[in-house]
Amino acid sequence: MAEKKHVTRRSYWAEIWRLLVRNKGAMVGMAITFLLIFIACTADIFFDYDTDVVGQTLKVQFTPPNSQYWFGTDHLGRDIFARVLYGTKYSLLIGIVATSISAGIALVLGSISGYYGGRLENLIMRICDVFGAIPSLLLGMLIVSVLGPDLINLTIALGISGFPYLTRVIRASVLTVRNSEYVEAAKAIGMPEWKIIAKYIIPNCMSPIIVAVTLRVGSNIISASSLSFLGLGAQPPMPEWGTMLSDGRNYVRHQPYITVFPGLAIMITVLSLNMFGDGLRDAMDPKLRR
Repeated sequence: MAEKKHVTRRSYWAEIWRLLVRNKGAMVGMAITFLLIFIACTADIFFDYDTDVVGQTLKVQFTPPNSQYWFGTDHLGRDIFARVLYGTKYSLLIGIVATSISAGIALVLGSISGYYGGRLENLIMRICDVFGAIPSLLLGMLIVSVLGPDLINLTIALGISGFPYLTRVIRASVLTVRNSEYVEAAKAIGMPEWKIIAKYIIPNCMSPIIVAVTLRVGSNIISASSLSFLGLGAQPPMPEWGTMLSDGRNYVRHQPYITVFPGLAIMITVLSLNMFGDGLRDAMDPKLRR
């Protein structure tokens, strides 16, 4: 009698992890992202904020990179290496919190518009069209100008300016599952509509939401750095990367390292997040699976 072969079926998330591991670029991006998170969480352990990050030592100003100051010092004698690593905390925090605000708004609006449809959907989509017609950076500048230039207002501005795109993503995902059999079964047994959305609609739309949110964090970091560079975000002496670029722009010809290292930090962070996000998209999209 032939022995029966047992076929082990992978779970949905196990299959995604298998495909993600196969994507070397995504794994590199994920490794760099986790390294940056570790740096952001431990910056206070390795550096003293008042001494190493914002403390001024004019006698060592414009010191080029050497064994003592790995990234050199700026026009006020501050250690650029300490400031770049400490700035990881602010840039990641702005990107993650701003994206969370956008995702929270979009989750409510996208779920309601996709599930109910009709006039309510048209109203929500027209609101998204109005906000989406304004470039996110310009909208962020407008909101920060009204609220005032500081870190909290910058985060709120980016959160508000980013919700139209995520709302459309969530609405499109909800439209694909709202007529599924399990949703119809939940309606048939009299389950409240808010519970259907929370228990059945949103969990089955998480794949595109996770991908969109991951990619949005990188966009928010760039926008935050741009606004800080223009003086509408984090204010000196806060070691935010955009602020550091703004501080060093007057010395870029003779001391280029003052702007090179913060710029590289922005580039590496956004690149790693985009590589990770692209890998997640490939792993979660059934059409792209091999």
